[in-house]
Amino acid sequence: MSQADVESERVTGRVWTVRLDAAGRGVMAVKVSCSRPACAPRRLGSVAQGRSFAAAHLGAHLRAAAGPRREAACACRAAGCQAHTEGAAQGHADAAWRCGGATVLAVVTDPAGRWWRAWECCSRCAAAHPAAQVVATAPPATASGTPDGGEAPARAGESGVGAPVFSAAEPTPPGGNVPGGERLPTARAAAPATRPRRPKRWGKIAQRPVPHDLRPVALRDELIELGDAFRAYQRSSEPDLALLADLHERKANAFTVWADVTGDKTLRAEALRAEQAAAHVRLQHEQRTGQGAEGAVARVLTAPGQWEHARAVLAHVRDHAPVAGPEGRLLVLMLTLRTARDGSGNVTGQDLTGWPLGDAEQVLREVLDTGWLRLPGTVTDLLASGSDNPTHIVVPSLLPHDEGRGPLGFGKTTRAKLSGWAQKVVGERKLRKKKLPAAGRLLALACAAHSDAEGRLGASGQGLEIETLAGLCAVDTTELRELVTQLIAAEWLTDVSVTGTHVTGRLCERVLAFGCPVPSP
Repeated sequence: MSQADVESERVTGRVWTVRLDAAGRGVMAVKVSCSRPACAPRRLGSVAQGRSFAAAHLGAHLRAAAGPRREAACACRAAGCQAHTEGAAQGHADAAWRCGGATVLAVVTDPAGRWWRAWECCSRCAAAHPAAQVVATAPPATASGTPDGGEAPARAGESGVGAPVFSAAEPTPPGGNVPGGERLPTARAAAPATRPRRPKRWGKIAQRPVPHDLRPVALRDELIELGDAFRAYQRSSEPDLALLADLHERKANAFTVWADVTGDKTLRAEALRAEQAAAHVRLQHEQRTGQGAEGAVARVLTAPGQWEHARAVLAHVRDHAPVAGPEGRLLVLMLTLRTARDGSGNVTGQDLTGWPLGDAEQVLREVLDTGWLRLPGTVTDLLASGSDNPTHIVVPSLLPHDEGRGPLGFGKTTRAKLSGWAQKVVGERKLRKKKLPAAGRLLALACAAHSDAEGRLGASGQGLEIETLAGLCAVDTTELRELVTQLIAAEWLTDVSVTGTHVTGRLCERVLAFGCPVPSP
């Protein structure tokens, strides 16, 4: 019997495909269908129920199949090996790939959870298919029977699917003589059958595929498991913020190692975002459950990243303000927060008159004369503008660099939150009622941005240096004691002590929401 005859006797490999589709528009129900004609579609009430039923249905087919058949032809090859060969799309799969190995039963699941598929194929196709898992392997083939119906002993090396079968009645023994009297050489033992390659682990996280050859292996497995865990969390019916925070922390650590291994800067940026997300979600969990000192306060700025940005903006304005004096410093701070993202923003005359600038027109002219600010018109036009026709201003020093980001480095949402935070502090009711000057409003901002989780000034309540506070408020150190007294009268600070070098105390209970907790040393 020739090799062609053997191939012609092989049966087509079986394929089972179970799909999950929407049952209709605007409904939660789903429809589960199977590629086997005998299986009728099934309607279920939710996606979770549909996925559970689909997996169980495919499992029932696999149990009924009783394993792969060694005489089955590779179903993957019959489909053109399109899942793992580049030339399959052009119809040249045979030239690009050769099937081989034992027949196996392989299973693959759609990462999005929309279909499940199992098929009989060769072990080479199963190993090359992304995310395929081998669940069963066909037993090796035995030697063909003798003409009298008895079974001949199997020869060494004649195991595996598709092994050639010869029809000689009496095989010549190794080393025996042929009728011509010549002695044949001893038959060479066939190479042992190669074991099927293990399927390559494959996964996806944060819209990024995890390379199957990523090393160390522990990092690859962690990334794959994290991607699966995030998708499982998205499918869950009830939120678990503590679990989500843990997932973000694991993601931050894994992406940091991934960035170190590959040198990819985008992975490091993703790790930073995950770290910020973990802190934000954990804070939300504490606020919902009432755990910790931070959880008892609904803060205006809710994430540690925003708190750091608030302190960074105050330091940036202190170091780069083009004019001296607290009125000019406050104006530069508020305009910086309006234009921090891309160097431009909108301002109205009502904004300027609402800030405690004294002579707003004079302060604005002083800033304009330095070249730090550009207006499309005159100062009078800006003061006359309203919310229906705001003035578009430009701050050249805050324009984005070649990398597309400005010197402060935060986005649209963070800029809006920081600007709103500063506006609420500067316009706080009791500060306005006490008519605190610009220096007093700057001190209120500085104290709020440099307090701990319990409202105490400085990290762990250690206090703030007088020189630091004076620099942030654009005043002399001798003027600071009077400003502190004004904040006490406005019920912004309490339990205050002013020494020759430090100011200690804490924020009043009513203004704890403006606090930006500094990390413990």
